[in-house]
Amino acid sequence: MKKWLYAAGLGLVMAASASVQAADKIGVVNVQEIFQKMPAREAVAKQLENEFKGRATALQAQETALQSQMQNLQRSSSTMKAADRAKLEKQVMANREDFSAKAQAFDNDNRKRQAEERNKILGRIQDAVKTVAAKDDLDVVIDANALAYASPDAKDITDEVLKQVK
Repeated sequence: MKKWLYAAGLGLVMAASASVQAADKIGVVNVQEIFQKMPAREAVAKQLENEFKGRATALQAQETALQSQMQNLQRSSSTMKAADRAKLEKQVMANREDFSAKAQAFDNDNRKRQAEERNKILGRIQDAVKTVAAKDDLDVVIDANALAYASPDAKDITDEVLKQVK
């Protein structure tokens, strides 16, 4: 029994010392800060704005025309013949559905492209984190935003990663 307790105690001491050694190889990185400071992010935002500018302008013009048409219908519906009013209401409904479909497609396309570009940038950050972690011989790198607490002694590689991605 004594031998078993001695072996278990020795095993616990060895496991504790291994975890202490592993703690020396943990790095912290603030991915959100890197993402915000990347010059490529602003360039991508401008590129996406230019890419969708024409469609956005066309949608705004269509919305203005639709609002004007709806106001016209409200103003003159009481003086119109029933057949003319029904025809105009049908046309307004068709235009509203068309606008709604185009606006939804625009929104989906815009979100999809933004996600694609964001994922490209995050991929570059991830590659830079791996490079810096390998260079500094780190076993684990944790995002600072996912931590509840990090010791001041923890290796912060945010600045190194930012230099790598610029």
